[in-house]
Amino acid sequence: MSIHINDQNKQFHLTNGQISYIFQVLKNGSLGQLYFGKAIRHRDDFSHFQVNDIPTAASCHFYQEDPAFSLETTRQEFPVPGKGDFREAAIEVETSEGRVGNLFAYQGYEVIKGKLKLDGLPATYANEEEATTLIITLEDQLIGASLQLSYTIFHEHPVITRNVRIVNNGDHTLSLKKIMSASIDLPDADYTMVHLSGTWSRERHIKERQLVQGISSISSIRGASSHHDNPFIALKRKETTEHDNEVYGFNFVYSSNFLAQVQVDHYDTSRVMMGIHPHQFNWQLNNQESFQTPEVVIVYSNEGLNGMSQAYHNLYRQHLIRDPWKIEERPILINNWEATYFDFNEEKLVNIAESAKELGIELFVLDDGWFGKRNDDTSSLGDWFEDEEKLPNGLESLVEKLKQIDIKFGLWFEPEMINPISQLYKEHPDWIVGRQEEHLVFGRNQLVLDFSRREVVDYIYEKMAGIINKTQLSYIKWDMNRNITDAYSAALKLEHQGEFYHRYILGVYDLYERLTNEFPNVLFESCAGGGGRFDPGMFYYAPQAWTSDDTDAVERLKIQYGTSLVYPIYSMGSHVSAVPNHQTLRKTPIETRANTAYFGTFGYELNPLELSEEERELIRTQVQFYKNQRKLVRDGDFYRLQSPFDGNETAWMIISKDQNEALIGWYKVLATVNPKKQQVLKLKGLDENKLYEVNGKGTYYGDELHYNGLQLPTEFNGVNAPFAKRGGDYQSVVFHLVGKDK
Repeated sequence: MSIHINDQNKQFHLTNGQISYIFQVLKNGSLGQLYFGKAIRHRDDFSHFQVNDIPTAASCHFYQEDPAFSLETTRQEFPVPGKGDFREAAIEVETSEGRVGNLFAYQGYEVIKGKLKLDGLPATYANEEEATTLIITLEDQLIGASLQLSYTIFHEHPVITRNVRIVNNGDHTLSLKKIMSASIDLPDADYTMVHLSGTWSRERHIKERQLVQGISSISSIRGASSHHDNPFIALKRKETTEHDNEVYGFNFVYSSNFLAQVQVDHYDTSRVMMGIHPHQFNWQLNNQESFQTPEVVIVYSNEGLNGMSQAYHNLYRQHLIRDPWKIEERPILINNWEATYFDFNEEKLVNIAESAKELGIELFVLDDGWFGKRNDDTSSLGDWFEDEEKLPNGLESLVEKLKQIDIKFGLWFEPEMINPISQLYKEHPDWIVGRQEEHLVFGRNQLVLDFSRREVVDYIYEKMAGIINKTQLSYIKWDMNRNITDAYSAALKLEHQGEFYHRYILGVYDLYERLTNEFPNVLFESCAGGGGRFDPGMFYYAPQAWTSDDTDAVERLKIQYGTSLVYPIYSMGSHVSAVPNHQTLRKTPIETRANTAYFGTFGYELNPLELSEEERELIRTQVQFYKNQRKLVRDGDFYRLQSPFDGNETAWMIISKDQNEALIGWYKVLATVNPKKQQVLKLKGLDENKLYEVNGKGTYYGDELHYNGLQLPTEFNGVNAPFAKRGGDYQSVVFHLVGKDK
């Protein structure tokens, strides 16, 4: 059994042999945290885990007759304000009369096999054999509200997911100003906080900060999870490495405003909270109305950061990405954007597709510029019909010609945006986000459609569904190129404007849900100016995301390395682009561009008509190589070996679950003078007793590759040109290992 319940002591122990999560009901009815970490044996009573020292005279004790019980010094599961705990609370709710909810007390529990779907929200899923869910009900009788705290433990993963639902059972309208999806108090503060931050074109760089007394936080109030802070944090010990010692991970399954923070108090307790950002959030609840929070995915690993990452990767591949794309092979695509930008016609597109097909590419994607009168980014967003000047015979004619050359078709949309120069804006100027009588802020010459309105979502659904049916396309790239400003909906009353951001993302999720249900075989790739909405909420609908608009192979080392901290390799859109690179002007060898892009969903961003015959032959080889390896990339365990944030070299590898096959990538950014003679790469995850053949040549045992290392090809040192196999800047090598019979 994965959940042990001691009804007498009101203690709950969630465990699966990998982790244990233990809490209890405190004497005031709130929930107290006892333990979260490596699995420990179950026993009838864990009361000795609760510290009951009498606090200082400055503390406020809950009961006059019991000075040892103070919420200020008690580790809690879902803290409330105003009762002696001066740390940040997980909830703020009040009645129309100003009464504040702060006495949520235990009422009971329910155990459910499997996992419940969250209404209107993306979330991990599991059947009765895969997970067990515990629902704790708390009630504040003074304001007439109840909380349902859900805990799901997955049987095969070191994972707990948490979410909260609040219900108004009273006659008063409740104003919900803040509600976190999860809060947990850890007993000390000896942690380094790890997070993924950056900006457009350099997303998800790994950042670290040592916890100190006070609040360490990351957040977004942009209406998207953002390029700047990803909805993920980890807490690792000082001695924790990639492969050893303990770490806690917290990831928010949500694509809009979020807050993730750790508060260290004066006794070095660390309070971790994650949820919807309270900025401009104020949700009104009438009698019997409820509010459901998104979920937080919490991982514990005692095998370092890489162990945490593999837990996230396995969980999301099996319990977040949906059929058929959790097992379906993703097509190798070519996108026309960097080849043509807005300057194309049917003939030019067909010529590119024909050339790509000859190289073995399986999917042609028509990017921005095919609709309305779209010759630059100043017009036509919202006008989802063909540009008759570029495509006088319509998309059907283009698709028919692509069918004749046996290549699949994909299309770019930016459904959430509108240009003032558009037919849609003329017809529905009130559909934009913001007050029309005020000065509105633009981003990329566009405004945002109000997806909090059902009629707007319905309209866009009809347009997209019509084009999908007309073209029978195989793929959609869903872009979102600006963040939300002037947050206001003309359809919401003044007292409901604090609901706008959440209602907006619910509209986005609703459109995704309808389209993916009606067209399950269409592959959706999410994009937000590149990696501006790279989060698990999106992966529930779109199993891959455009990792970054920056396609430079060197910059992608950091971006993809950081992204791998949480997200599966097969979720990363990673393509070979033209040189000079369009974001950095850097010129890297086409081999290195491919060697980086192999570790993701492979494709191309270039014009094949401009390639030399030598380059075309290289691409044919690359395409075939990836076709042979994409099952391994999809299903294998990922190991980070050398960090681009630590030096000049980067290395990573993927190994099959049966440890019989592996793919290793090694990269050196800048050449070094007279490099060291012995250059090896120590591998991870292999069967130490198995014999492996490397690139069809020499054979080595797994233990040799672990502890002595894999010899890198000879590097040029100034005098060894006849023997050197590599040299110069932007070096890379990919190794393919296959287990052999002894």
